[in-house]
Amino acid sequence: MTLQFTLNGELRHVEAVSPTTTVLDYLRETAELTGTKEGCAEGDCGACTIVLAENVEGQPDYKAVNACLLMVAQLDGKHVLTVEGLATSDALLDPVQDAMVKTDGTQCGFCTPGIIMSLFALRQAGEQPSDGLIHDTLAGNLCRCTGYRPIVEAAREACAAKPDGAALDILEATSEYTDGAQSFLAPQTIDALAEVFADHPEANLLGGGTDLGILVSKEREALETVIHTGHVAELLEIDETETDITFGAAVTYSSALPFIERLFPSFATLITRIGSVQIRNVGTIGGNIGNASPIGDTPPCLIALDATLILYSKAGERELLIEEFFLDYRKTDLKAGEFIKAIRIPKLNATQEFRAYKISKRYDQDISAVIGAYRLELDSETVTAARIAYGGMAATPKRSLACEAALIGKTWNIETARSASGVIGKDYQPISDHRASAQYRLQVAGNLFQRLYQDISGLDQALEVVAV
Repeated sequence: MTLQFTLNGELRHVEAVSPTTTVLDYLRETAELTGTKEGCAEGDCGACTIVLAENVEGQPDYKAVNACLLMVAQLDGKHVLTVEGLATSDALLDPVQDAMVKTDGTQCGFCTPGIIMSLFALRQAGEQPSDGLIHDTLAGNLCRCTGYRPIVEAAREACAAKPDGAALDILEATSEYTDGAQSFLAPQTIDALAEVFADHPEANLLGGGTDLGILVSKEREALETVIHTGHVAELLEIDETETDITFGAAVTYSSALPFIERLFPSFATLITRIGSVQIRNVGTIGGNIGNASPIGDTPPCLIALDATLILYSKAGERELLIEEFFLDYRKTDLKAGEFIKAIRIPKLNATQEFRAYKISKRYDQDISAVIGAYRLELDSETVTAARIAYGGMAATPKRSLACEAALIGKTWNIETARSASGVIGKDYQPISDHRASAQYRLQVAGNLFQRLYQDISGLDQALEVVAV
């Protein structure tokens, strides 16, 4: 079988190419489109930004992504745009390119193609974006020489133009692509996924590739068998009821964000800090959980929210509280051939408050040193229930039972918050590494209780310091 996708409007059939070749390498070395640059090769700098397009509910949907983290087989069935494909001629630039020229939005030019592609995807939304949305769009594109003021001006001007809006052809994706000893399997149904995973239990499950992709882009590993979850319809579903919301494991952060922002605003803020728009457009909630990193951003939040995982295999379906999923460092309760199907999160009731805080060296796009997540239930001023979870404090994300016990039944005031902060050491023995010392982690985890009190109590104090 061959891969098929369009590249700047030209239909391509790809074979005899390693399925784990990065899209960046394919574009530069095979397609000879060198406008897409390599900077960090790990999804931070945005120099390799391209746009993927497909029809969603009959309308063209454009998303900026990092070419360095995607495998070429992930392009199957999609429409790919690079900076070379925007201008129809030297005299007729895309509105984004034209605006960048007019506002002097470029100097050395290395970062410019990626910036143009990010703004091109933004322009396709067909709305005049707020400055906040423009800044968020550009957060994944590093420019060291121009400064962002003229680039922001270019974004404002370019987004005044109408989106392209042309209908996109529907391309069929293959379910299996092989090259030599490598196989890329892309099942279309959950039962087909269970079947191929049972046959290949040691295969690498691939959602968006924001973590697995680094093995290819940085470590240059040639993965033998990859099973891609991105075409499984059941894993892409979002189901909301009066009492809970369920996200399929392959739902991206970008797709989940509007729902999380409405239901759990603090959690949504944290998700916007996990990575740039390019990362959120492909990264999945299920992948962040299945990765089982002790510093993953979403698991502490999901533990505090009392989320349940729906697991699936050929043997059937089972449910497991997410706090029981993590057994040890990078070790989970998944059986051979079993995978995460969905994540079900109970909605907050009128007496519950939820907050999540991320501590990292950089505000945006940085690995956390500590994640604190808190769900408190208050009856008047008394704490009647509490779920406290931390990441970065142990071999797994886990609850702080000592803190919960120090809160339940107590009056919610600063003294109670400080009392709870004083027992953090009973539940956690963090390590020291290049991100933070063990002592710092313990201290900041305790200090977050004071922030939690100020936040929930609505005290008029600045809790975030972010330059705008």
